[in-house]
Amino acid sequence: MYRNESKGYNGFARKRAVIAIVRDISKVPALTGVTAKAGNVNDADGLAALIAGHNAVISSVHFSASDPEKLIAAVRKAKVPRYLVVGGAGSLEVVPGTRLIDTPGFPGAYRKEAGGGAAILDRLRETHDT
Repeated sequence: MYRNESKGYNGFARKRAVIAIVRDISKVPALTGVTAKAGNVNDADGLAALIAGHNAVISSVHFSASDPEKLIAAVRKAKVPRYLVVGGAGSLEVVPGTRLIDTPGFPGAYRKEAGGGAAILDRLRETHDT
């Protein structure tokens, strides 16, 4: 695990551990402070075991190749308090009430992935864990 000390807003050092969960760890370049572990985005129990004990999960998987319910279930099972999702802009509004994906010029080649991003954003907006 990687421990990186940096000064927080109050001047105290914070330690961070970075673990990259990937399908094939041989494809992860050797990076100082990053530990690669093999995992499957469709295995909620396996993901939960890998992320347990962490403060946050940052997900950057392809929306069209993953199931938001499995990802949310893994985070919940592992009791990780923060789940952040990195994605495209297709679900963002260009004007109030109109998403980019719904505009006439949105490229069809990206519609499936952008639609998946919009679906997970909607799902996360419905999720209210305490």
